[in-house]
Amino acid sequence: MSSTLLTNCHLVSPDVELENAAVLIENGKIAAVIEAGGDLPAADETFDAAGRMVVPGFIDIHTHGANGADASNGSEEQVRIMAEAKVREGVTSFCPTTLTLPQEQLVGIMEGIAGYQANQDWAKAPKVHIEGPYINPNCTGAQNPAFVRDPDAAELLELHKIAPVGVVSVAIEMPNGVEFVAAMKEAGIATSAAHTAATFEDFSKAKEAGLNHLTHFCNQMTPLHHREIGMVGAGLVDDEIKIELISDKIHLCPDMLRLVWKLKPVDQLMIITDSMSASWLPDGEYDLGGLAVHVKDNSARLGNGALAGSTVRFYECFKNTLEVTGLPASEVVKATSWNQAQSLGFEGVGKIESGFQADIAVLGGETFQPEAVWVDGVRKV
Repeated sequence: MSSTLLTNCHLVSPDVELENAAVLIENGKIAAVIEAGGDLPAADETFDAAGRMVVPGFIDIHTHGANGADASNGSEEQVRIMAEAKVREGVTSFCPTTLTLPQEQLVGIMEGIAGYQANQDWAKAPKVHIEGPYINPNCTGAQNPAFVRDPDAAELLELHKIAPVGVVSVAIEMPNGVEFVAAMKEAGIATSAAHTAATFEDFSKAKEAGLNHLTHFCNQMTPLHHREIGMVGAGLVDDEIKIELISDKIHLCPDMLRLVWKLKPVDQLMIITDSMSASWLPDGEYDLGGLAVHVKDNSARLGNGALAGSTVRFYECFKNTLEVTGLPASEVVKATSWNQAQSLGFEGVGKIESGFQADIAVLGGETFQPEAVWVDGVRKV
């Protein structure tokens, strides 16, 4: 495999920010990071980053679709369309995310994802995020209430045999909820509380059983109240639970984003898009799990006004977070890839450091839209 040298990089990696740095890629991995003034090694190809920000490839662990494709449409080609769109966002790994659907349909979806996993030619899709059907019927949001059911570990593990599940979102207060969390921990699958009316006591029991995450924080979960802090309060007060943040400034207003970043340890924050098929497409009428969605002004909603995922692109989430928090890029970048990798056991990704996979994005100008992206050392954009 040929070698590539990225020069004139504004390199941003967890706890690292270097101007005029260079990165050497060899055999799909980062062979060296050279600080300003260091001797540059020879390489087969050279890419001049021209002072632009160079970051670890983003990891989107919660995305339903993009560019007209939906992971729940159940075909390998749909996942491939998503993967190509995700690469253009700077995403080098993603978890195709399902919806609340019948088991036989979920089996077909997993078969399609497994087909793409066998031939990953754009962004990598190492694991799947199962969101639903194990949710509270009173907290469905944009999930289809017709297919909601109680947590069923045997059913989930049947899907896990087809394509590896990285995380499953579940309403922990439902019958068998805590037992389900424990079973997933034993299977090596992360659990994330979602579409839930759980109390803080419910949260505490589930966490003891192995609960890892909170799905799309603040959305479709018990709100903060001064006599019952609920799931939002749990996410803020617990320094060990990781939380997903849809950083589109719609699902969480800028003030809420600022509050979360002020109160939570950065290592427990994970930026996601929760994107649906309308991402990368114009306003109009779309479908999400059999429910009609109207997209206008970057907001995707059902007829009743409920938010139905997002149309945001990952690089926009990164840019939004930097603007809202005012934090250094070397801090915020932890929530774009490294934290996700640590949570789901993705090894050798999430940093620009010698020995790591060469998953790298070069962000362009004021918009941050990537101008070049490498996946395992192969340039895709």
